[in-house]
Amino acid sequence: MPLKSLIDTNSQEFLANYQSYKKILENFELLKEEHRKPSDNDPSLARHLERGKLYARDRIAALLDLASPFLEIGYFAGLDIYQGVKRAGAGIICGIGTIEGQECMIVANDATHKGGTYYPLTVKKHLRAQEIALENRLPCIYLVDSGGAFLPLQDQVFPDRDHFGRIFYNQARMSSLGIPQISVVMGSCTAGGAYVPAMSDQTIMVKNQATIFLGGPPLVKAATGQIVSAEELGGADVHSKISGVSDYLAEDDLDGLKIARQIVSHLPNRDLTNNNYRSVEPLYPTDELLGLIPNNPKSQISAKEILARLIDGSELDEFKKNYGETLICGFARILGEDVGIIANDGILFSESALKGAHFIELCNQRQIPMLFMQNIVGFMVGKDYEHKGIAKDGAKMVNAVATSTVPKITLIIGSSYGAGNYAMAGRAYNPNFLFTWPNAKIAVMGPEQAAGVLTDIAIDGKKQRGEQINQKEIDDLRAETLAKFTSQADALYASARLWDDGIISPLETRSVLGFALNIARGAPKRAPAYGVFRM
Repeated sequence: MPLKSLIDTNSQEFLANYQSYKKILENFELLKEEHRKPSDNDPSLARHLERGKLYARDRIAALLDLASPFLEIGYFAGLDIYQGVKRAGAGIICGIGTIEGQECMIVANDATHKGGTYYPLTVKKHLRAQEIALENRLPCIYLVDSGGAFLPLQDQVFPDRDHFGRIFYNQARMSSLGIPQISVVMGSCTAGGAYVPAMSDQTIMVKNQATIFLGGPPLVKAATGQIVSAEELGGADVHSKISGVSDYLAEDDLDGLKIARQIVSHLPNRDLTNNNYRSVEPLYPTDELLGLIPNNPKSQISAKEILARLIDGSELDEFKKNYGETLICGFARILGEDVGIIANDGILFSESALKGAHFIELCNQRQIPMLFMQNIVGFMVGKDYEHKGIAKDGAKMVNAVATSTVPKITLIIGSSYGAGNYAMAGRAYNPNFLFTWPNAKIAVMGPEQAAGVLTDIAIDGKKQRGEQINQKEIDDLRAETLAKFTSQADALYASARLWDDGIISPLETRSVLGFALNIARGAPKRAPAYGVFRM
């Protein structure tokens, strides 16, 4: 049954929301462009060009098929986090595009960004790219141009489980599962980073540009007293003709990328079930989404109005329509791809949690991927609800999400607070992809609630200690907490720390979700398996 929009798109409220969100998107696009490349007077830019190299984004463009989409992961990683680092991206560009008709994960170092060295978030972003490739069985193409670990932060990059070494651990695991990995070395490849091409299935090196060595000339001199140039130590000629580390010798960047495309053309096609459904446009224009997001973040966003502009034909086969109405569940298609929809339309009660758990079981039984559309302040609180067992009912839904075996895609369109984040497949629950809208808010609780809770705790503490309550101190604490939580709940704050896979515009959401669902069809099929559901 097609969803019917009840919104008056000519109302003053709708038009005001539309204009306000349009401005948000304009500012968002300006911010993206600002961080796309270094400024014209950046000396690293000039040096890069003088060496005959392409920018990382130009390398990716030359590698991809013409008109291929590129689903970029973690665009704003590192934004305003590292001192002296001007641009977002954390020195690495990761994303999915098609090469010779085959979807591939691309990981490209940006050597104009601190020499392509690995900061903590660079490592985290590289690992996330590998995780996506592993989950969805995507071939991985590494465009290598990096000075290795950023040594001043080595204690945050080198020793722990999910630090630099995990990249090579993942490469070994992916290889054991038959996931192809190809490296194109287009610049430096130093120290531990040398294992990226060394552990790839096939490696290409660019003549007079690429170098691979575990220890560079300064370290060799310090350790052995031997004086040797970088080219003599580990240049493309050395590794293509003497050591055998490289399988192909390329004349320049473009030639190396051409060889990589040729290699991909001979890879076996990913074993995907054919999609037999034709994509149908929604009944309502996608650009109307901008008018559906209230200026006031406390106002409810109508989930059905959003879905009517995202799903094929605006058709939702709704499940338990009249039960647990604050959670909308149903089957739909996006760009012809089957999907189970789980969307918040208010706070989560016991009934909505039980409904969600039931629907997740259905999706797993039928091998249908799920879209969690989050706009949630959490579960209902209060004596009556606790007495009725909302904790164990909420736990059933959390259990079902955690043990689900089908692909999950999470889209945060509004708030994502507290345990609601968990029940709706937040980052900790391993969704195959997690995207947010620019207006999204992510935190343990809303800023106003946090300010109230911490202020009350401070007052109670003073009372218990018999201290006099200073109203100015209390007001200052409330204001400080409110400002802190508001800042930390912002979508950009979250994206800079890779709590999502990217901030996307509402206008591109349908195409991004369709592409992500298509990619997720490559995930291995697993039989449903659940833990104990407390009754």
